[in-house]
Formats: sequence, structure tokens, C-alpha cells
Amino acid sequence: MPYAAASWIVTAFLLWLVLELRLVAALLAGLLVFELVHVIAPRLPLTRDRAGRLWAVALLASVVVLVLSGALFALVAFFRSDGGGIPAAVQKAVEIIDTARGKLPDWVLASLPTDPGALREQVIDWFRQHATELRGFGGEIGRAFAHIIIGMVIGAMVSLREALPQRPNGPLAHELLERARRVGDAFRRVVFAQVRISAINTTFTAIYLIAALPLFGVHLPFAKTLVLVTFLAGLLPVIGNLISNTVILVVSLSVSPEAALASLAFLVVIHKLEYFLNARIVGTQIRASPWELLLAMLLMEAAFGLPGLAVAPVYYAYLKDELVSRGLI
Repeated sequence: MPYAAASWIVTAFLLWLVLELRLVAALLAGLLVFELVHVIAPRLPLTRDRAGRLWAVALLASVVVLVLSGALFALVAFFRSDGGGIPAAVQKAVEIIDTARGKLPDWVLASLPTDPGALREQVIDWFRQHATELRGFGGEIGRAFAHIIIGMVIGAMVSLREALPQRPNGPLAHELLERARRVGDAFRRVVFAQVRISAINTTFTAIYLIAALPLFGVHLPFAKTLVLVTFLAGLLPVIGNLISNTVILVVSLSVSPEAALASLAFLVVIHKLEYFLNARIVGTQIRASPWELLLAMLLMEAAFGLPGLAVAPVYYAYLKDELVSRGLI
């Protein structure tokens, strides 16, 4: 029992340190690679020879890292392209404000620029005033990318451990490995379940935006970008659905009030569907209600900002797993 208590303290300190040192991207990337290799490897016809098995797992880990890295760079390239880039989004924002003046209430119009030229000037002034912060933000993005790549490499290296000869561990090392196993298990259960939910939600959203609306002559701008945002935001339980819904509703309003009403009706149905899926899939996986996840995310965001929000479901699932395993709740 003293060794278990010591391992809990060490694990809690390390999980806090990850947030304090802004290593969340590295942790999540490493866990993703490790769990993917851990899930895929048993399904492959690997040789019983230890050396051959080690090389096979190493090759699998390398492929996983390369595929994830390629997907990451493709995502960045998409958002920097003309179709999904920030300049195009700013230009579209100007057009939305210009065309929405006859559709918005007076109290909203009062806070908007009087013409598109004024909006452009405000955007330029904002960039001038926050040039230093934007440069720092660019540095943070580069730092996060480096952490992600390093985290994936570490995850790949750790995944080779099971293919190596196992050495006997001391009692503290045994307990620490158990804590690490539970953290990885919590990550797998939360993330893989949420990916399924987000994929279902994104599929219905893509059908609505790309297939259903055009049948009625309605073409929303940035439809493909909205689909991608829906999937990425959907990886966050509960709150991600609210983010993507808001973006879709605003873009629909820029087209027409009728399109906005249709999108609102569709999003209400999807929201109810995702609520059911959260309760059924994520809730079943970690034995938690959606309100528990939302509360954990709220507290972690207030304490640690966006990094805390990103890891809140995993941390909460791990904490609840430890408490349940001890019969405390």
C-alpha cells in the first residue's frame, strides 16, 4: 500500500507537470501512437521470434508515426490554402457583414463597422497592435509541432517495450507501471470513443452541408472547411458540438434566414443525437454522465486554459478508474 500511495503522488505530480510545462501536445501525441500500435499489433500475424517481432513492431510504430505526421502536415496545408486559409476567412467575414445588414437586428448592427472598408481597417489595426503577440503565437505553434513530433517518437519507442525481454520490477516500479497503464487505458477509451462519435456527427453534417442543402439551391461558403471543423471540434466531448454548431449557424445566417432556420433545426437534431451517443458510448466507456465530463472540462479550463480543456476527459477518466478500482465510489 505505501508503494501504491507513492505511485499515485508521483503520477499526480507528473500529470500536473505536463500542464504546467505545456507538454500536453507531446503527451497526447505519444499516447496516441502508443495506443494505436498497442491496438493494431495483436491483430497482425507477427512472428514468434523475439527479434523478428521487435522489428515488426518497430516497423508498425514507424508507419503510424509517418501517417500521423502526414495527416498533421496535410491539415496545416489545408488551413493555409486559399479554400481554408485565414485570409479567405477574413474576406468572407467582410462579405458576411456586408450582406447581413438587412437580416440582423438593430442592436447587432450598432456594434458592426459601417462599411466593409472600415472592417478591413479595423482588422489591419488589430494586427498592428498585436504584432508581438502574433509572433509569439507563431512561435508557440512551432513549439507545439515540435512537441507533437517528439511525443510521437517517444510513444513509438515505448511501444517497443512489449516486444523486448521483460525484466523483473521492484514494487514501486510495478505500481508506477500500473498507473501508466491506467492513464493509457483512460486515453484509449475516451479518445477512441469520441472519434467514433465525431465521425458519426461529421458524416451527417457532411451529408447536410454538401448534399442536402445544394439540392435546394443553397450553397454554404467553406462547406468542406465546416465539415473538417465539425470533426476536429467533435473530438472534444459535449463542448465541441456547441463550437461547430455555432460556426455552422453563423455561416448559414450569412446566406439567408431560411438557411439559418434549416441549419438550426438540423443542429438541434444532431445535438440530441450526440448527447445520446455521449451518454451511450463515452459514458459507458468511463462510467460517467455527460454533465460530469462537462464539469471536469470547465474546472480544468478555468485552472489551465485550453490545454486543461483538452486533457480534462482523459484525466477525469483516469481519476474515476482509480477510485472505482479501489471501491471508493
